[in-house]
Amino acid sequence: MRITVLVDNNTLIDRYFYGEPGVSYFIEEGDVKLLFDVGYSDVFFKNANRMKISLDDIHAVVISHGHNDHTGGLFYLVKHYIETWAESSKHDKPKLIAHPETFSDKYIDKECIGSLLKEEQLKKHFQLVLSQSEVWLTEKLVFLGQIERKNDFENKVPIGKWHDHDFVKDDFLMDDSALAYKSSEGLVIITGCSHSGICNIVEQAKRVCNDERIAAIIGGFHLLNPDEELLKKTCEYLTGNQIKELYPCHCTDLKSKIELSRSFTIKEVGVGLVVEFK
Repeated sequence: MRITVLVDNNTLIDRYFYGEPGVSYFIEEGDVKLLFDVGYSDVFFKNANRMKISLDDIHAVVISHGHNDHTGGLFYLVKHYIETWAESSKHDKPKLIAHPETFSDKYIDKECIGSLLKEEQLKKHFQLVLSQSEVWLTEKLVFLGQIERKNDFENKVPIGKWHDHDFVKDDFLMDDSALAYKSSEGLVIITGCSHSGICNIVEQAKRVCNDERIAAIIGGFHLLNPDEELLKKTCEYLTGNQIKELYPCHCTDLKSKIELSRSFTIKEVGVGLVVEFK
């Protein structure tokens, strides 16, 4: 499996790409090509073009959760498909894989922080696969579905409100999910923000893939000014799993990276990074 970072808060030095506070990865696994999240704007397209990566023939788009820094690029992807299909007879709709709550309305106070495109609009341009259960993309790569919340220290505070017609509730991001890849050295876990808890995600990946080995984790860990208990227990859990490589980025602050570095060699992440796993 090959992962190319198209969007991150950071860009690698001497690589002249655009960065923004969001996530988008271009993933190749065998003959399958997919996007994992699409960032906030059209930056993922601009960077893909600079890297000479075509997004015309991707098989699927996987959305980690419904916040706008992970879904905003869908508008530009749809626009691109409309323009591309107008110039050719090809009209193969890629799959769009996400949790069923991903495209619901999400607000903090009166500010919309969710996807601007909803199910009715998206199903015109994608084969929608909205699932709480895991979805296998290849024999080795899986969307983990709704993450079971098992520990007592993660995902304790809601982020805004979740709206479904007239029903409103605190948003604990039940739609937050991730990918797992079965490499020869153990599982590679790919996250967006880990609102459901990075430790909960690891446990889910182990259950779904029936493998206790964790080779690497890349993505956001949602450790932004975390309280002492959360940071301490997260570090203890990850250390106990003897993870070989950590690539924390996006929503992982410097304090958390420094604390994690006491037990791990932290790998740098930025737009332009390419990592491969066998």
